[in-house]
Amino acid sequence: MSVSVSRLSRRGLLAACAFTLAAPAAFAQDTVRVGLIAEMSGPFAEFGKQMEAGIRIYQKQFGDSVAGKRVEVIVKDVAGPNPELAKRLAQELVVRDKVQLLAGFGFTPNALSVAPIATQAKVPMIVMNAGAADLTAKSPYMVRTSFSYPDVVPPIAQWAIKNGSKKAYVIVADYAPGHDAEAAFLAAYKKAGGEIVGSVRTPMMTLDFSPYMQRVKDAKPDVLFAFVNGGDVAPAFIKEFREKGLPEAGVKLIGTGDIVDEAIIEVIGDRALDITTVYPYSMHHKSELNARYVRDFKAQRDAKARPTIMSVAAYDGMAAIYAALKKTNGNADGPALIQAFQGLQFESPRGPIGIDAKTRDIVQDEYIRRVGKVDGTIANVEFETFKAAR
Repeated sequence: MSVSVSRLSRRGLLAACAFTLAAPAAFAQDTVRVGLIAEMSGPFAEFGKQMEAGIRIYQKQFGDSVAGKRVEVIVKDVAGPNPELAKRLAQELVVRDKVQLLAGFGFTPNALSVAPIATQAKVPMIVMNAGAADLTAKSPYMVRTSFSYPDVVPPIAQWAIKNGSKKAYVIVADYAPGHDAEAAFLAAYKKAGGEIVGSVRTPMMTLDFSPYMQRVKDAKPDVLFAFVNGGDVAPAFIKEFREKGLPEAGVKLIGTGDIVDEAIIEVIGDRALDITTVYPYSMHHKSELNARYVRDFKAQRDAKARPTIMSVAAYDGMAAIYAALKKTNGNADGPALIQAFQGLQFESPRGPIGIDAKTRDIVQDEYIRRVGKVDGTIANVEFETFKAAR
């Protein structure tokens, strides 16, 4: 008997959830609630801490109210790439906490799992990191303020060819963003006249790169293009690159900014020197707004903390939310908000950015950066800009 009652209760709950998702109600007329699904614990805890800091900095600078509404952020820990947990947390946020927006999403699989919920509930979701291609096409209620690898990668391929590279080897993490980075580099490098002498996909969390580096060394490329995640992975990758003697063999390491992310660059240390990457942000980007942002970030975290693209994308996500609410005069209805997001343009700590009116994806410049030292501190120094098509 107790089993039957339990099953019936669960069915009833699911039905109630489905009904609520179809027609979400606001928690309070004077409050707009944002549900942040981020990695707050585990090996990728820095992802979530970066996003949370960016959000807090924005609200410290501009207040917690806009268009007569107080903006409240509810944080949920997804711990890492866990699509099922991300989906459950999104359901709880929409059904129980009555959020009007979802945000965060450090990993593409998590964003993909939540996309149908955003669509069904008509709740905009702001992607603050996940970088897979065409991600915003997965829901008409998805907006991205981070980046996409098909936009990020081509400039480094073009730069490599322009600077004398003729042969490249490619190593990427074996999941959707890695596949996108691989495809983008292969296409751009070949189009610019280069030859690909090898390509391999590695397990997403592997720390053993020894066999891969030997293959690279044997192939004798001019450059090794890499996309691997931060955390413990990128430092292990670069350590093996150095220890296998690839620089002495004439191989230059290039890649996306993930491999020398600000949050891990001091762990990598001098091994990172002279690595060239492409990314839409460096904490040493020269602008008054970024200088203020870095100061506020250090005050928020600590004097040695380094802001990454994740914190800036979260900061810009809040800027987009505030701008959209201003356009709707505080109306937090999903369809009204998603229309207000489209076509937004504003200044970011990374430079001028916009939200494409058709795709709802980020439009931004990309920077070629080289790891060097600024005032004795290891840093990603921007030295060439690839302007966005606007």
